[in-house]
Amino acid sequence: MIKMQAVVEAPNFDFEPPQPWPVASVPAYSWVPIDGGCSDAEVGLFVSGLARGLDVAEPAGRDEVVAGLLAEETLIQAGGLRLTDTVTGAVVVPGCCAGLEDWREWADVLTGTAPWLGHDPFPEVEIGVEDLHVWQDSGENRHDASSVVVARSLLPDLLNQVHQDLVGFLSRVKTWSERNGLGRNGTALVEAIARDFGVTAPLELPAD
Repeated sequence: MIKMQAVVEAPNFDFEPPQPWPVASVPAYSWVPIDGGCSDAEVGLFVSGLARGLDVAEPAGRDEVVAGLLAEETLIQAGGLRLTDTVTGAVVVPGCCAGLEDWREWADVLTGTAPWLGHDPFPEVEIGVEDLHVWQDSGENRHDASSVVVARSLLPDLLNQVHQDLVGFLSRVKTWSERNGLGRNGTALVEAIARDFGVTAPLELPAD
């Protein structure tokens, strides 16, 4: 069975100031699935990932951090789509500098255009007539790297499931913002995530 999941990379908080809300305790740089089952702490981790690099005067409370996010032109988040073959155990994860905000580019595969999936390693989608061969590394050692084979006919269903997961996650962000008393800024943050991560817009898939 092939699984496709929206994931984000857990930040390294070792050298960061204390976060203004609880964040999930997971290893730095590990992959955290994003869906409607996320806990408040996992939502907090996601929002803290959005806020990394913000120029917010310390001590920065939750209101200041969220206001800083809303002042950004576009929200970005290290991550993307993770592919898992549950039979072989093979996994392909996003490369460095890939962003979850670009997840819809996977739909371009249906018209023969492979998405950019990051670097170090350089994941690559090799588009065949009937199958997609997704490599963890497209370098000279590609054939020694992990890879997942996906039937092209399965891709629409996989992407639709990712879309549903993101819609469910957005609902969790809304609940999280209400519990944290973010008021109008919380509503605006939910809207910004929906817009910048292509959550609520219809998923239009080209005919294969």
